[in-house]
Amino acid sequence: MRTGDFDYVLPEERIAQTPAEPRDASRLLVLDRDEPSGQLEHRSFCDLTEYLRPGDLMVFNRSRVIPARLYGTETRSGARVEVLLVRRQEPGIWQALGRPGRRLRVGARVTVEAHDGSRSTQVEILEALENGLRLVRVSDESALGGLGELPLPPYIKETPDDPERYQTVYADAPGSVAAPTAGLHFTEALLDRIRSYGVTTAWVTLHVGLDTFRPVHGEDIAEHKIHTEWFEMPEDTAAAINAARRAGSRIIAVGTTTVRTLEHVARDADSTGAQEIQASAGDADLFILPGHRFRLVDAMLTNFHLPRSTLLMLVSAFAGRERILAAYEEAIRREYRFYSFGDAMLLL
Repeated sequence: MRTGDFDYVLPEERIAQTPAEPRDASRLLVLDRDEPSGQLEHRSFCDLTEYLRPGDLMVFNRSRVIPARLYGTETRSGARVEVLLVRRQEPGIWQALGRPGRRLRVGARVTVEAHDGSRSTQVEILEALENGLRLVRVSDESALGGLGELPLPPYIKETPDDPERYQTVYADAPGSVAAPTAGLHFTEALLDRIRSYGVTTAWVTLHVGLDTFRPVHGEDIAEHKIHTEWFEMPEDTAAAINAARRAGSRIIAVGTTTVRTLEHVARDADSTGAQEIQASAGDADLFILPGHRFRLVDAMLTNFHLPRSTLLMLVSAFAGRERILAAYEEAIRREYRFYSFGDAMLLL
């Protein structure tokens, strides 16, 4: 496999700049892996319940996007700089990206202030890491909510009037620097309707990092090192998954981040010879590529992903590279909306 095997051309006008209103008014492309003809169904997201069965278990990522983009002043030069918090390592200590990089050498300090001067925090550069990352200390994390901005992807040129539109309706675990976008289509009413069908809902946490969305550079996929992301598999969710497996019920993952969490804990269980998964938390480092044997996930909901990205590779592993690329070509032809604020796919 080469990185170019996961490339496609997307017209710029197909990149969604604003979310659908209401959330579940987005379109839904349905791909049944057991359908030999490769025929696709074109539906609305609110039709999702027609593809669910009593006893299904749907698993969601409850992570919430944090205001991780900070604009401030480098204290020695007075230059304006940007610091993007990427991952919290411990209280007050973060991995971060910054620009311009020449202003953010080890020892530099950045003061971030509210527009009215009522609050501030200081970011100190502690160490230079690989891939342009810095290790930084944030003096007052409690101030971030009033100082930082949501780190929207660079392909979104318009900031939503309501910042909550870049959060899922169930997000309550702060820590992500990008939204788990498959969940953006759900409303509270749709969740209630799903449960009324006899479908069980459960929750995991995986704090999304920027590496998830970055294109893979270089043609040799084996040389790409995927960054770890913190996850938590709660006891009640592990119990629900084990019960679903015993009953022969489908496990439907909402989003690639949920897929990664489920398959990571399944791999860990396999490595110890355990018959059932266990509650756990830690760093997910699983890079899912074609050839991966899916242990837990029977179906998934997902958005349309960037060319040459690890997420496109993941969905290709689940449904087949040729079928996914053919589905993307059809979606472009039918003017589906792509990426974070775009439409969704259901892979059965």
